[in-house]
Amino acid sequence: MPLHAAEARCVMKTISVLVANHPRLMRELTMATISDQPDITIVGEVKQESELLNAVEEKQPDFLIVALEESNRLPEVCVSILHKHPELKIIAIRSDRNISMFYWTSVRVESDQFETSETGLLSVLRGKSEPTPHDQPWTKRII
Repeated sequence: MPLHAAEARCVMKTISVLVANHPRLMRELTMATISDQPDITIVGEVKQESELLNAVEEKQPDFLIVALEESNRLPEVCVSILHKHPELKIIAIRSDRNISMFYWTSVRVESDQFETSETGLLSVLRGKSEPTPHDQPWTKRII
């Protein structure tokens, strides 16, 4: 049975957003842009970069919106936050150009073939895996 529009809105996951350290006007414009969206909740506003980590830990947002530096690089504090909170997504907006960046973390899964033997198994368990000989049909892969 299909959901009615009102029921669908109730089932819809709310996206929580923390808006931070833009110039005040950019912060206000960003919040005005997203505040009317029924599936988005602004959980806080951070004015100082030094308050970012505490605010992320307290509010636990899905997204953090910050100012993008002139070098188009993510502020170093955001890199630290992503290490501590890999589930967080960061949107960085440049106030002086029509450019924004979206940052997130991902898991890189790798594989390597090893000999099916006691030695091979124990080597992998101990982190001493020997590289696959070059005559093998496949080598280390990133999945």
